Amino acid sequence: MPEICRFYGIIIRMYLIDREHPPRHIHIKYGESVAVMELNNLNIIDGHLPKRCRQLVREWAELHQDELIEMWNTQQFHTIQPLE
Repeated sequence: MPEICRFYGIIIRMYLIDREHPPRHIHIKYGESVAVMELNNLNIIDGHLPKRCRQLVREWAELHQDELIEMWNTQQFHTIQPLE
């Protein structure tokens, strides 16, 4: 699973589409916490993250939402700038 970003101890990845299922989403890991965030509405659809981590990931995803959706659709993975 390609890692597309890492910041503040948060790791964000996206699986290859042939191994995944709709809706478009990213996988998030922070310490022992794991979650899945849907890309269309940026809601957590599986798992749990601490509140502050969830806020940071949502902020980052809002900035890069179009790029993330394009990455899902094309399967052309690349690193995205972290939240600063």
